[in-house]
Amino acid sequence: MANYPLPAFHYQVEWGGEKMSFSEVSGLNVEIQMIEYRDGDSKQYEALKMPGIPKYGNLTMKKGILAADNKFFDWVDTTALNTVERKDIIISLLNEAHEPVMTWKAINAFPVKVEGPGLKSTGNEVAIESIEVAHEKLTIENG
Repeated sequence: MANYPLPAFHYQVEWGGEKMSFSEVSGLNVEIQMIEYRDGDSKQYEALKMPGIPKYGNLTMKKGILAADNKFFDWVDTTALNTVERKDIIISLLNEAHEPVMTWKAINAFPVKVEGPGLKSTGNEVAIESIEVAHEKLTIENG
């Protein structure tokens, strides 16, 4: 059997322990902020560069709108007066047997933006809504 890269279209999302279907997930990134430092009496003119605090991008998830499904807006409503309901979000890339092969876990996520569909009277697209969530940490498991 050949060893091929996994396709990006076979994945599942769990949020707060509930499996949900999304047509698109983006923002699975980690950036390490760089610190530059130089002593005043250093014999070198260059600054030292060292790793600093990790910075995690927001996740954006999109899905088709279903009748009577207000999960996104219900979650946004929990953000009043900093009483937000935080959830862990687990995104798993699946193999042919529908088993997780690579997993990203966004810790303590909360919504920062919900966007409804673009409505167009001459269009024939599915109505898509999106939610953008911030989180405190992103862990990655492979294997």
